[in-house]
Amino acid sequence: MAQTVHVLVGTKKGAFVFRSDAARSSWALHGPFCEAWPINHVAADPGTGIIYAGGGNEWYGPAVWKSGDFGATWSHSSEGLAYEAGADPIKSVWSVAAANGCLYAGVEPAGLFRSEDGGQRWSHIAGLRDHPSRPHWQPGGGGLILHSLVPHPDNDQRLWVGISTGGVFHTADGGKTWEPRNQGTRADFLPEGENYPEFGQCVHCVVAAPGLPDRLYQQNHCGMYRSDDGGRKWQSIEAGLPSAFGFPATVHPRDPDTLYLVPLNGDILGRYVPDGKAAVWRTRDAGKTWSDLRAGLPQENAFFGVLRQAMATDRLDPAGVYFGTGTGTLYASTDEGDHWTAIAEHLPTITSVETLVMDD
Repeated sequence: MAQTVHVLVGTKKGAFVFRSDAARSSWALHGPFCEAWPINHVAADPGTGIIYAGGGNEWYGPAVWKSGDFGATWSHSSEGLAYEAGADPIKSVWSVAAANGCLYAGVEPAGLFRSEDGGQRWSHIAGLRDHPSRPHWQPGGGGLILHSLVPHPDNDQRLWVGISTGGVFHTADGGKTWEPRNQGTRADFLPEGENYPEFGQCVHCVVAAPGLPDRLYQQNHCGMYRSDDGGRKWQSIEAGLPSAFGFPATVHPRDPDTLYLVPLNGDILGRYVPDGKAAVWRTRDAGKTWSDLRAGLPQENAFFGVLRQAMATDRLDPAGVYFGTGTGTLYASTDEGDHWTAIAEHLPTITSVETLVMDD
């Protein structure tokens, strides 16, 4: 059966869709879409092929764009994407996720919304902002944002979210109540003796392992972590990495022990790839050991960063791996990271990378 691979790219000036066949040897670029709005995240519902793009800013307001024809046409809605009167207005949608017949949107200031009609109308999941810790959440460098949405694949009542800088929270009842799940993750920016709080960590990215929904990986401002119990406890897996600091993380589509990262050189040293030499780091044993993958990536004068949602894998075999840089280059590997090719350059700042594989 023939397959079409779509790489969905969010940027500061609209969304782009790259398309190829299963060989992934050449790519056709389509876009920019979404009327060049600032787009923080583009993702698809793999069951329907519908593409959603979340974005906006203080000028445009928040919105979720939608395309049912792989980017040829788009519509958008912000109906219901608002807090109650008197609350700080929503600046932007930061993340979108389709799961269990619903669509979720994480926004700034941090909060969670759900749509049951494909993004036309939205309702606020107020239980998260009603959590007693909410008055103590503080904005990170990118603002107070809910950026990571991790729905449980088989239980529509369970969902994890990552907030900068609120921490990881989990609901088991569809969002009515929430529990902080941050035990074992550091907050080095807090006073000595207070570095392991119940909440308030600066989460950068949370992803779930395939086939093991209670295995989570987390890239944090202060380390790299794995949890095997749904986030109740986290253990550090940063030993062997060149830095404990980075933003994106993405999992292999079938192997729960394989994870990809792009470490940066630290939070106050420029936030670019260490020594100006680009590498993707891969573990095949759930973080016990790491290897650096550099073939085809620039090894001098590379001073780019990679943002928290700008890395993804596809579901082909061997899996494709993709990441986009803050300087507008999109890299791809068709052999699980062993070799890399730049498939686009000079795009606007890349904010997100996701994939959609459709059987023709």
